[in-house]
Amino acid sequence: MPPMRASLTDAAIKNAKPRPKAYKLSDGGGLYLEISPAGGKLWRLKYRIQDKEKRLAIGAYPAIGLKEARARRDEAKEQLAGGIDPSAAKKEARKAAVAVEREQAATFEAVAREWYAKKTTALSSGHQKVILARLERQLFPHIGSIPFSKLEPADMLAAVRHAEARGVIETARRLTQLAGQVCRYARLVGHTKYNLADGLIEALPAVQTEHYAAITDPVEIGHLMRDIASYQGDISITYALRMMPYVFVRSGELRAAEWAEIDLAAAEWVIPAARMKMKRPHIVPLARQVVRLLEGISEVTGGGRYVFPSPFRSHLINMYL
Repeated sequence: MPPMRASLTDAAIKNAKPRPKAYKLSDGGGLYLEISPAGGKLWRLKYRIQDKEKRLAIGAYPAIGLKEARARRDEAKEQLAGGIDPSAAKKEARKAAVAVEREQAATFEAVAREWYAKKTTALSSGHQKVILARLERQLFPHIGSIPFSKLEPADMLAAVRHAEARGVIETARRLTQLAGQVCRYARLVGHTKYNLADGLIEALPAVQTEHYAAITDPVEIGHLMRDIASYQGDISITYALRMMPYVFVRSGELRAAEWAEIDLAAAEWVIPAARMKMKRPHIVPLARQVVRLLEGISEVTGGGRYVFPSPFRSHLINMYL
């Protein structure tokens, strides 16, 4: 490429003053410095491609000096010689840089927090706290800073195996399920092409649990009901045990029952959304046997907040329910 005839100097550029209208100071090979009425100085390159005259913005002076502006002009000329439009190439480079920046920003932690904000709103505050704690304490410290583009299934497995190493296998399995939910979300929004946690649970040991079969034999059910009826312990436990077969709720929901939630006249118990896992009120129809039980215990506990009050209610009732 023949050398370009240069006409600008650093001194001429520095001393160039603004005028009422924008004007140009030309260098060689289509390079010029445009000076605005406000005093700004911008390097531009005029060129032709496919019989069209175009302009390429190179950058502002003094951030880009004369020497660098000429180097960028020469680079653009080389692209033109190869049939490449410098303006189009610049746009593609900017687009690629934005894509890389987005990729680097899409770490496991960033995507997991986005998933958490969007997908856990229907859960109770307690359940939300449990999920966030698992993310922040057990997954983020190990894989939180890794972009999804660089994350591997082995990284996921190594993270959940910290729980396995502590002997809490069930927690490790729950962490795998949680990571899978985040990965499925990441795939749907375009951060990864597949679920990185898929199948990881197979690499964890089986959970050793003792299962208690549900009682289905009518004779055994009869024995259980008679045992409940003959229980002579704490009054709260007595009435809670007798109510439990009729209401079909979790023991924790029954233990926390409040008189304000119960309408004996309508034979209805409305558990508020705040105490439900899915943050929706739950209506429990009350059988006539339950209404009678509630009428009985109301003579003892009706003046207080809870149906089954006890200084150590959560411990004792949970032992029996």
